[in-house]
Amino acid sequence: MLKEPRPGRVKTRLGRDIGMIGAAWWFRHQVAGLLRRLDDPRWHLVLAVAPDHAGQISRAWPAHLPRIPQGPGDLGDRMGRILRTMPPGPVCIVGGDIPGLGPAHIDRAFGLLGAHDAVFGPAPDGGYWLVGMKRTAPPPATLFRNVRWSGEHALSDSIASLPGLRIGLADRLNDVDSAADLP
Repeated sequence: MLKEPRPGRVKTRLGRDIGMIGAAWWFRHQVAGLLRRLDDPRWHLVLAVAPDHAGQISRAWPAHLPRIPQGPGDLGDRMGRILRTMPPGPVCIVGGDIPGLGPAHIDRAFGLLGAHDAVFGPAPDGGYWLVGMKRTAPPPATLFRNVRWSGEHALSDSIASLPGLRIGLADRLNDVDSAADLP
């Protein structure tokens, strides 16, 4: 999931620390490296972009990668839409602000879906950098209901929104929300 790297529209919490232009520059270059690392023949990489129209035509991201719009709503609405509308089979969603993320992390997350219905990649701040689902059945209607986003309860609330499902936890990785998180 990616936002168009425009100052003041992406990584605004980081922008309060280092400036909006610096935050947009960091995000654009972070994502460029991430996409190079994750473009792997073991999976089909699709960019879920926002804003919908600008992201579809953006020249910031590699032209060879397919794009889908994230659509309206909060983070849960947008991730839920992706999990409900992608072709059948396992799907993992990641953000672009995880500097330590590499193909081995994605491979392990998909591997966890063999024995679990859903997988999360925890972050130290109580959130998560990855959510994935096996998708042998439609995601439950409760998916991402009552999640307190951007805080210490995001992971626990998201897991609670999947009652009765087998949940796996992938590697713990850091995301970047503020200057203190920068590597």
